[in-house]
Amino acid sequence: MSGPVAIVLAAGRSTRMKSAVPKVLHEICGRKMIDYVLDAARAAGVERLVVVVGHEAEQVKAGLSVHDDVEFALQEEQNGTGHAVMMCEENLRDHDGAVMVLTGDAPLMRSESFTGLLEDFRNEKASCVIGTAVTENNFGLGRIVRDASGEFQKIVEEKDADAAEQAITEINVGCYVFDNQKLFAALKHVNTDNKQGELYLTDAPAILLSEGQRVVAAERLTIEEALGVNSRDQLAEVHHSMQDAAMRQLMKEGTTVVDPAQTYIDPRTEIGQDTIIYPFTSISGAAKIGANCRIGPHAVISGPVEVPDGTVVGPFSQLG
Repeated sequence: MSGPVAIVLAAGRSTRMKSAVPKVLHEICGRKMIDYVLDAARAAGVERLVVVVGHEAEQVKAGLSVHDDVEFALQEEQNGTGHAVMMCEENLRDHDGAVMVLTGDAPLMRSESFTGLLEDFRNEKASCVIGTAVTENNFGLGRIVRDASGEFQKIVEEKDADAAEQAITEINVGCYVFDNQKLFAALKHVNTDNKQGELYLTDAPAILLSEGQRVVAAERLTIEEALGVNSRDQLAEVHHSMQDAAMRQLMKEGTTVVDPAQTYIDPRTEIGQDTIIYPFTSISGAAKIGANCRIGPHAVISGPVEVPDGTVVGPFSQLG
């Protein structure tokens, strides 16, 4: 059996972004949002990455040309997530093993969560594992329907859910692990009998279940990880979350950030112990700052650049 591969969905058009730039190429903390998804998949042990492109396909391909391990599948007509995955059949025809299906617009997904789903796939001897999260704020999200014993039954999209299903707080986050060969066999039975008139990937787990296959819904993710970007305000929300996590980690490791709300630090930045970052400082790119430094206020550091131990980068200074 081959090592895991991943399909990353990046074909859709997001009208709410109001942008000529494809959604997955918008930057968060200095990097394209899809880059975070690709990195998390690699860190979880994924050996091949197939990105599904469609809207502004050539622009997306060009934006990802720096990734030697990325290959592409084209979805010329956007007809749902199931249809998008179908476009990868030729790429993965000979793959015998696990395939993750991920979305390119969820940059907060963590490699640890992906690793957990892959472990569940192996340990449960499943044909499909669905990543889930629990939230009271479930509006617009697909619900995980379980039977009385707690076993997975189906995923119901918001627009197709009845009142009881809409009350369910366990939601589908759009992150799956399938047996590759069984996935493409199941997709041949997916139809457009839904209010969107599209081919839903979310129908595939129920099809596998009806065939006697093992399907598991695993609460491996947080609702924050599930946050996708479909608008500029969501872009800002994800940016804030990523900044908060980066600065908390730096402070845990011994850096003083005097006022995190008034400071920008790229998550790729490395900072030594007992360095102090003063307000209104901006540090971008892969900067390396030594220990016992004083940076700012109002300093601008643009990586890649190295700042030696004990350096004072004074107010309104610029490096890089």
